[in-house]
Order: sequence, then structure tokens, then C-alpha cells
Amino acid sequence: MTVGTRPRTHRAHTRAQATGAASAILRPVLESPRRPARVLAAFPAGVYLEVRAELEPHVVAVVTGEATRLPNAVVLNAPLPRVTVGDEASVGDGSIEVGHLSLRAHRWWNPAPPLGPVDPVRLAHVLPQLTELCDRSARRPGLEGNGAVALLAEACAEASLLNGIMASEQLVGLGPGLTPSGDDVLAGLLVALRHLGAAAGVERAVWLADWLAAAVTFDARSRTTPISATLLHCAARGEASGEVLAVLRGLAGRQDLEPALRRLLGLGHTSGADLACGMRIGLAAVAGLAGQSAGARGRSSRAASSRAVSSRAASPRGGTGRRGSRRGEGDHEGEGR
Repeated sequence: MTVGTRPRTHRAHTRAQATGAASAILRPVLESPRRPARVLAAFPAGVYLEVRAELEPHVVAVVTGEATRLPNAVVLNAPLPRVTVGDEASVGDGSIEVGHLSLRAHRWWNPAPPLGPVDPVRLAHVLPQLTELCDRSARRPGLEGNGAVALLAEACAEASLLNGIMASEQLVGLGPGLTPSGDDVLAGLLVALRHLGAAAGVERAVWLADWLAAAVTFDARSRTTPISATLLHCAARGEASGEVLAVLRGLAGRQDLEPALRRLLGLGHTSGADLACGMRIGLAAVAGLAGQSAGARGRSSRAASSRAVSSRAASPRGGTGRRGSRRGEGDHEGEGR
């Protein structure tokens, strides 16, 4: 031993063990080999970790039961660790390690549960109610009156893919904060188109959701915040927070709409109102496209019936084709009179 030195003592770094209920979309990242992460944001009710990933952005939210249950969240059954932005963490091998905490999932929940069949007529009837509730709320969207939002609504109503993509590209990353208003509008729209379109059997709405989702997520990682980019990828797959899912159930008639919408509108400074704005656009599009499809089916049915009647009228039953032809001509003249 060198004179004047003491042997260094190594303290074991112990972590408190905790469990939580995790979104099913986190299973792949939690069960993969451990990867480094860092604290992006820390609040009293939630900590957001960015996991190093080469492909799509991957942010994991560790939240308490009082926080919004985001589609990328683990809901903790213990106090949140005290951490600051920039602190190191790790995710993988079945756990999340951040601060003094080692967190494991004890159960999984689905952030995109299907609604089940919904009558398109129901959606058309509930649209004015949603519009009225949003319009009279004191919580206003952050992009109220924005031209890109108006263009998006018009494009979705017409199922215009070109205009929809143009509007969407203007909205990605538009606005301040961890989840810019433009992203929240797009997230609400994508979730509504996908869930309500599938529930009502409006394939055109699901088709529109697929293409808009591809456009929105293509370069979201470089155009908006990591948290918002992750949530856009979630919305593209139909994954949403508990508050958004509750409003969808309200629109489908599965629960009361007004209290569910009130809880959604209360989220953040404008996030809830922006999400509701997007959902309103999506609902209007699904209801409108369902009406167009029904009208097209009706016209097709009438045309088929007309052809059948014409075919029967021209049929030479009981005589020659010439007699049948004159009978048809006589009937036509009678209709003219």
C-alpha cells in the first residue's frame, strides 16, 4: 500500500424496486437489450425518457396515476424519482432505470382498443353536439383561425389526399411547447379517422388516415420535439391517451360525451382543445364520407333496377322481338303524355 493513501471503498448503488402498468406498445423496447436513455422533461406527475433509437423516435413516459395516461406511458405504483433534465437513464432487459428507481411492468394495457361497430347515422347526429360543446368551451385551440387547419378540414371532407398532405406538412411542429398545437390537431385527426372510420365501415376514411399518417410521420423526428414525434407515430397507429379514447367512446355512444370531452379540453394549455379540434375534423370527414358512400350505393342500386326494368320491357315474351320492340315504344310514348 502506498504511504499516505487509503483503500477506496465502493458503495453498492441500490435502486428502489417498483412496478407499473405499461402500454403494450412499450413491450418491444422494454424487452429488448438494455439501451441508454436520458431525461427529456421532468414534472411532478411525469418523467419523459428518450431512448436511443435509430429508426422512429422513442420516448417513454413514466407517470403517476394523476397524470394523463399517454399511449407511450408506464403508470407508476410508487412516487416518482427526483431527476432533472439531462440525467442519464436506461431502458431494456425488462426494466426502466431512472434516478433511484428500477421499474418493471406488472401488467399491460392497450392504447388502441377497437370501438366495435358504430352506425354512421349515429356519427352524423353527434357531430353537431361535439361542435356545440367545443364552440362554447373557454378552452380554445392554439391554432384557431389558422389557414392550414381550415385547409385540412376541407381536404378531409373531400377525401382530397393532395390537399390533406399539403395541410399536414404545414402543421407538423407548428406551435410552441413539448407538443406543438399543429401536432396535437394532427394526432386527434388521425386517431378519429382510423377508429371511427373502421367502426362505421367507412373504408375511405381509413385509407385517408393511412396516407396522412405516412406523410406526417415521414420526417416528424426532424421537424418537431422528440415527445411530440413519438406521439404522432402513436396516433398514426390509432394509439391515444385515455382522455382521447373516452371521447371516441362518447362519440360512438358507449359513454356520456360531455364529461369525457370536458376532461380532454382540460389537458395542458391548449393541447386538449387542439386534440378535440382534430377529432372534430375527423368525425366530420367520416360522417360526410359515409353519407357519400350511402348515396353512391343508392344511385348504383337505382341504376341496376332501371336496367333490370328496361331489360324486362325489351324482352320478346310471347312474341317476336319486333312486337316486343313496338310494345316498348308504345309504353314510352304513354309515359311522355
